[in-house]
Amino acid sequence: MRVFIDTSAFYAVLDRDDENHSAAAQSWRQLLQDDSPLLTSNYVLVETSALIQRRLGIPALRAFHEDIVPLMEVEWIDEVRHRASIEMALTANRKRLSLVDCSSFLVIREAQVRRAFCFDRHFREQGFSILP
Repeated sequence: MRVFIDTSAFYAVLDRDDENHSAAAQSWRQLLQDDSPLLTSNYVLVETSALIQRRLGIPALRAFHEDIVPLMEVEWIDEVRHRASIEMALTANRKRLSLVDCSSFLVIREAQVRRAFCFDRHFREQGFSILP
């Protein structure tokens, strides 16, 4: 079963000081061991890359792109998906619900994915099964 990977999970896996690191590392190892198909979006990759570069530095960014990203199927947010994501964010009218989150929900629904690896409560609110 495919699993969508969010920025919060990527970051928690990479940052040993993150409060969710232990749970994230264990879930990550299990996903790899189970050979679960992994899905993310280009918006998540941009968001994650900026966070990693700012907080963990270039070596961590390089490791992310060389070791982790190749394991992903990446869905690209094109103009149509971007507009739908903006509309979703504006309709939700919630300050803490990001454009990236809305684009992720769109990708997950289109791909008929049931599980998300994340530490973001918005995914649960949207009805997705959450790992860990």
